[in-house]
Amino acid sequence: MMPLPRIHDLLVARVVVATVLLAWAVLVGLDAVLAAVDEIDNMGQGEYGFVSVLTYVAYTVPRRAYTMFPTAAVIGTLMGLGQLAASSELTALRALGVSRRRLSLSVAVPLALLTALMMLSGETLGPGAQRAADAMRASARSSDMIVARYSGLWAREGNTFLNARDGRERSDDGEAWLELNDVRLFEFADDGRLESVAQVGLAEHRDGGWRLRDVRRVTFEERAVAEVRVDEERWDSQLDAASLAASAGGAFRPRYMSARELAEGIDYRRRNRLDASEFEEHYWGRWYYPVNVLALCLAAMPFAFGSLRSGGLGRRLFIGVVFALGFWMLQNQVAKLAAVYGFDYRVAYAVPPVLMMTVSWLLFRRRSG
Repeated sequence: MMPLPRIHDLLVARVVVATVLLAWAVLVGLDAVLAAVDEIDNMGQGEYGFVSVLTYVAYTVPRRAYTMFPTAAVIGTLMGLGQLAASSELTALRALGVSRRRLSLSVAVPLALLTALMMLSGETLGPGAQRAADAMRASARSSDMIVARYSGLWAREGNTFLNARDGRERSDDGEAWLELNDVRLFEFADDGRLESVAQVGLAEHRDGGWRLRDVRRVTFEERAVAEVRVDEERWDSQLDAASLAASAGGAFRPRYMSARELAEGIDYRRRNRLDASEFEEHYWGRWYYPVNVLALCLAAMPFAFGSLRSGGLGRRLFIGVVFALGFWMLQNQVAKLAAVYGFDYRVAYAVPPVLMMTVSWLLFRRRSG
């Protein structure tokens, strides 16, 4: 049964939450400022001006908050506990009989609530706001391109309209290209009449042109409808792949999608025998998000009873940054190894938090001994 909160629980929770929110605000604000500076280079393209830059960055704040929260949580936890340790409040609580386990629970519960809110935002507000930002930026920079919320990327070249459900930039042996999946090409006559509709399984921009694979084209003639299927054909279009990728922005990046969208992307790729590893990586990353946050913060707890008693804010901040960077570097390396050697991503994502919790448990036992 969950013990009822007491005064010391509220004290620890209040201090930790306050420092977490402060660290969170600083990190998100810094990330937003850097993003705005980066976007200034694109000003002047079409109607993309300074106000558009600020609007775009503002739309992406929920996504940035979701990404920065784990780092802010561990830094804020260490700063808050360090503040309590430096003022001997943790020592007083221990003298009153409050166990380390109870203090850890006082930290974990409010962080779990904040993490739950972040997961909800990451599944709803974050992806939706990112799409709105991408659509606004694409339409401002070019009147011939737009990112629609539910139908993917739309682009126009003359009388031909392109619609792609999704895609990504790929590279191999030093060659980079844009790959679009589930593409439809609508070709109109000068008088506005629809001449043909082509459904393309895969479109690749290589060698200065587009390579279309698994093409099914329906042509509308004056008194008949004809259908043609080809395995591959070349589309000599001036539609620039770099502009498409830049305009689409987050629409082509699985890390900006919700878990539901990632699951749909995985299912679509498996059914069409396409590589789904990138979508699987980010999908399982979503599910391990709360585990990572709590593992990081609980792993930092032993330091509150030792190295954080002395030293100022700079030392606590340094330890927090080292903790966060070390964890994310380890997790990224394990995820890359899983992609290369075909490991199950569920196992790969479990390794860093389990390792962190094991180290934390050993340190707790050592300091208790």
